[in-house]
Amino acid sequence: MNIALAIAIVTVAGLLGSVILVLAAKFMAVEEDPRIGEVAGCLPGANCGACGYAGCADYAKAIVESGAPVNKCVPGGAKAAAEVAKVMGVEAGATATIKATVRCQGKPGVCTQNFDYHGVSSCDAAAALYGGPKACVFGCLGMGDCVKACKFDAIHVVDGIAKVDPEKCTGCGACAAACPKSVIELSANMEQKPRVLCHNTEKGALTNKECQTGCIGCMKCQKTCPSEAIKVENFLASIDYSQCTGCGQCVEVCPKGVIVRP
Repeated sequence: MNIALAIAIVTVAGLLGSVILVLAAKFMAVEEDPRIGEVAGCLPGANCGACGYAGCADYAKAIVESGAPVNKCVPGGAKAAAEVAKVMGVEAGATATIKATVRCQGKPGVCTQNFDYHGVSSCDAAAALYGGPKACVFGCLGMGDCVKACKFDAIHVVDGIAKVDPEKCTGCGACAAACPKSVIELSANMEQKPRVLCHNTEKGALTNKECQTGCIGCMKCQKTCPSEAIKVENFLASIDYSQCTGCGQCVEVCPKGVIVRP
């Protein structure tokens, strides 16, 4: 009899607890603006964080509740911005085209090796061992950490160097974040414009010993550029794409083949 009573008491208590929870969920629930789901549906779902938020859901919530700009989704680009703008009843605004570039051409045979590496096949692991096997401590290690990080199949290791497929690249930045050498650069509006494929900031004489295709800081590109879009600082050339006209004169004068056309 005592056992039966105990079971009955527990059962009643459980039912009462369930009723209380259901009522609490109903009366204490905070209704979500339905536009949050609509905006989230316009986004690609990559959750890459390139917009500056934790993921697509967080960004959608910020757009609806905090008035965040609708054109911050890098993978979604202009299409996603236009769709989100339609939901929100605002103008989409200009959307920059961002692409990744691997600033290195130091494949085996071109860049000197200090030692043979036989450890874990990971750029991060290799970099932890004396900076990696390459004589150039700035170069791509080519073990594919960036490949694993990319959700769009836009980067692969070819001849020991990571290469970006610009048609697939969304500019999300996952590859750049995964690279322990910071050799992957994100740039906006650089279509059909030259790239500087070197990341070495050592003096030219030392760079010359380490890699056949390293920037030696000779400044020929800077002196030749008619739009003053290219500068050499710390023995390394860099291009300001907001000023670059894509004329290609820097490509023609570079003695090391560091500056290339897409």
